[in-house]
Amino acid sequence: MLSSLTRTSRFRWLFGVAFALCGAAVVADDRAHVFVGAKILPIEGDDIPLGVLVIRGKKILALGSSESVKIPVNAVRHNVEGRTIMPGLICTHSHVGGPWAGDSAGPLQPGVRSLDSINVRDSGFRRALAGGLTTLNLMSGSGHLIGGRTIYVKLRPAEVVEDFVIRDDEGAVMGGLKMANGTNSMKGAPFPGTRGKSAALVRQKLIQAEEYRRKLLKSAGNPAARPARDLGLETLVEVLEGRRVVHHHTHRHDDIMTVLRLANEFKFRVVLHHVSEGWKVAKQIAAAGVPCSVILVDSPGGKLEAIDMIYQTGRILEEAGALVSFHTDDYITDSRLFLRSPALAVRAGMSREGALKSVTLAGAQMLDLADRVGSLKPGKDADFIILDGDPLSVYTKVLETWVEGRRRFDRSDPEDRLFAVGGYGGGRDGATGDYCCLGERK
Repeated sequence: MLSSLTRTSRFRWLFGVAFALCGAAVVADDRAHVFVGAKILPIEGDDIPLGVLVIRGKKILALGSSESVKIPVNAVRHNVEGRTIMPGLICTHSHVGGPWAGDSAGPLQPGVRSLDSINVRDSGFRRALAGGLTTLNLMSGSGHLIGGRTIYVKLRPAEVVEDFVIRDDEGAVMGGLKMANGTNSMKGAPFPGTRGKSAALVRQKLIQAEEYRRKLLKSAGNPAARPARDLGLETLVEVLEGRRVVHHHTHRHDDIMTVLRLANEFKFRVVLHHVSEGWKVAKQIAAAGVPCSVILVDSPGGKLEAIDMIYQTGRILEEAGALVSFHTDDYITDSRLFLRSPALAVRAGMSREGALKSVTLAGAQMLDLADRVGSLKPGKDADFIILDGDPLSVYTKVLETWVEGRRRFDRSDPEDRLFAVGGYGGGRDGATGDYCCLGERK
């Protein structure tokens, strides 16, 4: 049979057979994995100095002390003495994969979707895994007042973007809506030239969405009376009904207050992103019950409206009572260096507990994913990282990153290490899937 095949088709046939056999072996191996001896930081609950973590398939089975956890028979044992285990890191604002959606046609483009722009073979995803990231909110840039739908992804093996997406209980792709104000979206016509005009354009669009929603409700049960489908207004209706959260780029304190004003007027859920001057209006942010996804940079530069960014923002917002996460805005902060953000925040007075939560559970809460990720609890996804020291130490390295029970990064693997430290070939794009004939990780 093989003799009748061409050289190319023979390779494809052999590759397919190998992949099928390997896949079957992986599926058949339903053994638990147990990690013994590490300091475990569950985020929800006290630290476990010499802990045991048990996973099976995609989920966490148990964790606790060696005396309290029963290890399943035939479990694969991992000796992680002297290491630290914590939940996989969550970035609430990333541009890895090039999720650019809107164009220069206008400032209001709620109908576009980052899903349709993402390159899953972008090397940035491998760098993110090297930094311990397991869940990302991928979004377009901030050049539009309304920049379209974001997408929440898990860094699973992927051939197409659908392999990455996180879906809700009904199977729908999960994500938010990107919005922005300030100087990024202030350009020549048809874009606004002032902050007042920016707010007016957004307000008018939301009024249109309210009217569209009324028509939809009125036509319920009567398809003939249903208004023509409008992708942009359809997205905004989800926002008005609280089914889609707004992720809002904003820096200056007056721009932050404009977002709070609009959110209160139209009753939509919002996460404030960047908030360079959030420390100036921390009480107002906390009183509104609005979470903040903060960016900290460890070198000067950037835009003029971020000139008053300070490292104490996390502490000030935390003390005011606001929920705080940090994000990379990758490449503004390289995903491999994400843990620098909470470390800098602690140096500026933020609590250690709040800092560790800021890159795990707080981000999960902002993405409506806290029931799945963000902490180590039985029943949650087996997303975790193994480090060689304290996560807030500049000397600590991510040794392994596990996503849904699969090791997706291993620093001891020369190819993975290349994406962790850089060097020739470390920025090349390629397949993100793990094929058995190319080195299956178990």
